[in-house]
Amino acid sequence: MLSQARTFARASRLLSRFVKAKSPANATTPVAAWALAPLSRAAYKTSAPVSAAPPPPSPTPLAKMSDNFIDGTSAAYLEQLEMQYAKDPASVPRSWANYLNALGSTTPDALAEGYANYQKGQAAAAPAAAPAADAVTHQTIQESMRLMLLVRAYQVNGHMKSNLDPIGLDKRPRVIELEPSLYGFTEADLDREFFLGTWRMKGFLSEDRPVRKLRDIVKRLEEAYCGSIGYEYMHVPDRDRCNWLRERIETATKKSYSADRKKRILDRLAWGTMFENFLSTKYTAAKRFGLEGGETLIPGMKAMIDKAAELGVESIVMGMPHRGRLNILGNVVRKPLSHIFNEFQGGVRPDKEGGYTGSGDVKYHLGTSFDRPTHSGNSIHLSLVANPSHLEAVNTLVLGKVRAKQFYMGDENRSKSMPLLLHGDGSFAGQGIVMETLDMSGLPDYTVGGCIHIVVNNQVAFTTNSKTTRSTEYCTGVAKGMDVPIFHVNGDDAEAVSHVFELAAEWRQAWKCDVVIDLVCYRKFGHNEIDEPSFTQPLMYEIIRKHKDAHTQYCEKLLAEGTMTQQEIDSLHKMISDTLADEFEKGKDVKSQKRNWLTSYWAGFKSPDQLSKVQSTGIPRDSLMKIGKCISEIPDTVRMHRGVKKVYDTRAKMLASGEGIDWATAEALAFGSLMLEGNHVRLSGQDVERGTFGHRHAVIHDQKTDEEYTPLANLYEGQPPGMFTVTNSSLNEFGVLGYELGYSMENPDSLVIWEAQFGDFANGAQVIIDQFISSGEAKWLRQSGLVLLLPHGYDGQGPEHSSARLERFLQMSDEDPNTVPNMDRETRTQIQSCNWQVVNITTPANYFHCLRRQLHREFRKPLIVMSPKNLLRHPEAKSTLDEFDDIEPNDMQGSRFRRLIMDDSASSREMDPPPELGFKKVIFCSGKIYFELSAERAKLGLQDSIALCRVEQLCPFPFDLCARELRRYPNAQVQWCQEEPMNMGAWSHVLPRFFPIMKSAGRSIEHEFSYAGRKVSAATATGFGELHAAEQASVIAQAMTLKE
Repeated sequence: MLSQARTFARASRLLSRFVKAKSPANATTPVAAWALAPLSRAAYKTSAPVSAAPPPPSPTPLAKMSDNFIDGTSAAYLEQLEMQYAKDPASVPRSWANYLNALGSTTPDALAEGYANYQKGQAAAAPAAAPAADAVTHQTIQESMRLMLLVRAYQVNGHMKSNLDPIGLDKRPRVIELEPSLYGFTEADLDREFFLGTWRMKGFLSEDRPVRKLRDIVKRLEEAYCGSIGYEYMHVPDRDRCNWLRERIETATKKSYSADRKKRILDRLAWGTMFENFLSTKYTAAKRFGLEGGETLIPGMKAMIDKAAELGVESIVMGMPHRGRLNILGNVVRKPLSHIFNEFQGGVRPDKEGGYTGSGDVKYHLGTSFDRPTHSGNSIHLSLVANPSHLEAVNTLVLGKVRAKQFYMGDENRSKSMPLLLHGDGSFAGQGIVMETLDMSGLPDYTVGGCIHIVVNNQVAFTTNSKTTRSTEYCTGVAKGMDVPIFHVNGDDAEAVSHVFELAAEWRQAWKCDVVIDLVCYRKFGHNEIDEPSFTQPLMYEIIRKHKDAHTQYCEKLLAEGTMTQQEIDSLHKMISDTLADEFEKGKDVKSQKRNWLTSYWAGFKSPDQLSKVQSTGIPRDSLMKIGKCISEIPDTVRMHRGVKKVYDTRAKMLASGEGIDWATAEALAFGSLMLEGNHVRLSGQDVERGTFGHRHAVIHDQKTDEEYTPLANLYEGQPPGMFTVTNSSLNEFGVLGYELGYSMENPDSLVIWEAQFGDFANGAQVIIDQFISSGEAKWLRQSGLVLLLPHGYDGQGPEHSSARLERFLQMSDEDPNTVPNMDRETRTQIQSCNWQVVNITTPANYFHCLRRQLHREFRKPLIVMSPKNLLRHPEAKSTLDEFDDIEPNDMQGSRFRRLIMDDSASSREMDPPPELGFKKVIFCSGKIYFELSAERAKLGLQDSIALCRVEQLCPFPFDLCARELRRYPNAQVQWCQEEPMNMGAWSHVLPRFFPIMKSAGRSIEHEFSYAGRKVSAATATGFGELHAAEQASVIAQAMTLKE
């Protein structure tokens, strides 16, 4: 043990630090290095004003300054100062006088009177004799500091001594930091009284706490920090937040529940336990990923929901993995138990009329939503988001959905809608998306006012022990880096679980920031009910087999303390058993299930089986000019960079002349037009405010003040804040794309766009694309109109800046290539029947109509855009203002999106156009390569021999329009041209679709349909500039070659 002198010296050092800078931050930082990890003073923040620092104490003589620190120098100085103060309070600096008076150190009544006189500027009275040696007034400065260190040790490390593991496998070393003897206290000191009051602190260190014996202080510290709950919060660099927690943790007496509350906890625990038991009896061989071993989650969550509703929360959106999902659906969200039992029996597909006939998903992936009454008489809307087996993937979807709810509810302080995420211990520590989720918590356009995270800690991940799943003491260690408080709780203590869950709800509503609950429990069976866990955890499961469940333990506790009788418990159990049996019988006759997790905003939207007609997307010319003025005329008070000013000046000229409308202008016109129609527009991604390629400049930065001006945020008078949101995201794809998908699912009247920095980086979010966007409607009957802008194009930038992997999106489309769909204008449902749309657009006007089309229909589909790079400023990639308005041209196209753009020489859009017999070749292509083909064709003078048709929409495929072009050019060779390698791009998608098209035209695809493009390749593109140019020239040459 350290010597007393060393203890005194270190205590003195800390106390002198306190005096030197008496700020709220420093009041909580003093701690010996051997007791606790040091806390950075610079990083320590406070929410309250800081008073001016008091004058420093008298300097130590130079001779004494040469002493070694661990000698008694500092202690001697403090003792001398104390004695000097006892003689005359006016003889010591005011800061020390204030501090010594607060401690009551050797201060009898007369000395206190002298202190009071000193404060008034009067002469100090002589002090009376000191009281008995065992009185509080004989508490020395050193003892006070040592006691403060002991309290802080409990606050920081008390969780290390907590009883957290219900099965007792977590054997921890002795926590010497929590032993009073380390701080110089002996058995004789335990019955001495001490005062701990410290300025602007709460809990044990509060100024208003009574004098207490050391024995009582230690006992209460043990109860508060070393029981069934372990708190980690001292890493939070905010005094007021820490004090808020201390007030609730360090209460004068131990918290206890009333008899009624205990009965309610048992009722909820019994439902959770008996539900699992019922399923295990009825479906012995079924995978259900039950909650056995963690059943206290149910009363905990219900207590949390009650508390949240009491504090003003109206809606909770939840995301969770498969473990315990069915229990939460039935007992927390209140999904009818008969429906859950029906799903075990195979379920039924929804009636086709007015419904969906998708692929469906396993029962433990499904979502739902209900309005649930609370115990206090309130009502709260609960929704559980459907998710795949990819653990943690649903996290940011939940956040995005909550943020959208807050926008539409006008919930500016984020008190009415709250996210709740459940995690597994292995995934919380191991999945990177967890950190991406936590990182969003404080970002201005992503924050949701705090998320409650619940880690259902099985202490094993599938078959992997915790020691091989993380490097931290706890699975929640990652959250400490984001200043999030963590509450560890023993899953067998039902009352402690309920308390912690309520505390988390209070924290979230009070501080609008994240909080983590670590529910330490166990998994009664293996990863699923038919798995054998003893293969890999034999000792753990030997203990678990003998372990009483939490429900049994709590029944015994309530019986022992007389809260309930055996008859009352038996009656409760019978009621639950009878209800489960009745619901089981009802489940046999359950009919089709409605999409009961859709919000009212989606009422009236149509399924793929219901007809929705094509609508015009042009807008009146006066609306175009109103938007044009907003996006081109910037107030003089905004001092723009000269390069940005040039962009806006050029835009103004475009709009004035109606010629040369570029990509960014068309996009801004689309955004503005949708907003004028009452729709919300949100664009996010890396660098989207300026645009990766410097073309958008949606946010202008004042060059003198750095203030931001967003033109479209000032489109019309009375425009709600956030109606147009454009925001740069954090540097990740997975989390942000998931967030925007969740945002898009809340309200169909919103255009939500995620733009990748380069399309190549979209595969960082592949889980979201594969598991949610491409298949979410088929699996879960959820529509989304989310737009992905993925910059794509081969221009010599290498294999990581060329391809958005167009082939992957096309491969995942669910369109049948062998069946030509009905394309009658009045009855076609091609887009409705497909899982998403994939486009590769070549004109600004077509981009404008494509974006507007997303909202001008009675259904929603994801839109994947292979957005351009060098076409953003290409002189030929321009449109006229006439192509944007709502004046119908004299042809069948109308003012809407063009799925295929004919050759410049073609004029008729009739489905049976006059044949053009002189053309020898018709090339179908998509994207920017059209402009290279067109330039080479003009150079060679082949405009009358080669026709170029641009396929703007690749999925669903324009069968009808491609067939029309074959009828237009009956004598022409047919070729597909692309700049991607043959095993990439659209070739493998286009080829099978041309089989029925060629067959219908009476032509042989084997002899008349050819390919022009790069050869197969493992890499998307070459990194050598000269090789790229040679390859590109070869592709163009292939296309321009005519067979004799």
